[in-house]
Amino acid sequence: MDTTKALSIFVMVARTRSFTQAASGLGLAPPGVSRVVAQLESHLGVRLFHRTTRRVSLTDEGQRLFERADAGLQLLTEAMDRTAYDNRHSEGTIRIAAPRSLGTTLVVPLMAAFQEQHPEIRFEIALEDHLTDLVAQRIDVGFRAGAKPEGNLIVRPLRKMELSICASPRYLQRHGRPRSERDLTAFRCTGFRHPNIGRPVPWELRYEEGVSLSDIPAVAMFNDVEAEGAAVRAGIGIGQLPHHIVERDIELGNLVPIFPELVSNRFGIFMYYAHRTNLPKRVREFVDYVVQSPFVQRSTDEFSRTSSYHRPPLGVALAS
Repeated sequence: MDTTKALSIFVMVARTRSFTQAASGLGLAPPGVSRVVAQLESHLGVRLFHRTTRRVSLTDEGQRLFERADAGLQLLTEAMDRTAYDNRHSEGTIRIAAPRSLGTTLVVPLMAAFQEQHPEIRFEIALEDHLTDLVAQRIDVGFRAGAKPEGNLIVRPLRKMELSICASPRYLQRHGRPRSERDLTAFRCTGFRHPNIGRPVPWELRYEEGVSLSDIPAVAMFNDVEAEGAAVRAGIGIGQLPHHIVERDIELGNLVPIFPELVSNRFGIFMYYAHRTNLPKRVREFVDYVVQSPFVQRSTDEFSRTSSYHRPPLGVALAS
């Protein structure tokens, strides 16, 4: 028995005090309405109506059920109407998951700019460094830096993730600047330990022959890229960091790029969301806004790249 349908028919009969009028209002045949009410009475084990040839009235049990069912059905109707309204209007909460490295550089600026156009939208942000299960965590949109997310997802590439080598002016004044990439092992450098696998991440340099991976000794090792960026700004050492973390500092002169012609960009920054055909309007609008945002549209070829260096340094060479 379809309980919701049965209760809707029962409520209509209770309101009209007529099986015939209820059937007409619902577009059903009177015998069908009588049959559904009888099934409901049998299911509950109580009589809901007093029936005579001239009138229909509620029993005490029917009256109590009517009061509760009528209120419940009204709530269901309001919920459905509200859901349909929300899908036509930009209201509600957008839940976002992203790694910590994209929190301040990507998510917060996008959120702030989007809310200027849609002040009625609320955000809930979860910053975590592992790939989030969107369905289990009730996430609307996820962001990822690194390899392309896999699985039954819609994935939108936003931009290449460049890995820039840089140092603070203070560090360069005190320690000098490496003349070639082979000199890096003789300088004080920072390092990044992957938070999920616990291994140091090798540095990457791109040549015409491909990408070279090198293990650079670190005077300070981090498992948080924002903290490593702060260490490089403080002059602790030379670091290789995602360009979106340091691009503003480079523009302001707080950091100086080193070997910009060898920047590696084999990874990317991605937006992903569940494979759903009926995204809420607020989520659709946010996704469209992100794709058109300056962060995505801005050219990633901001560094001049020359062919001065073609030989790979000591390390593992990867094909392009």
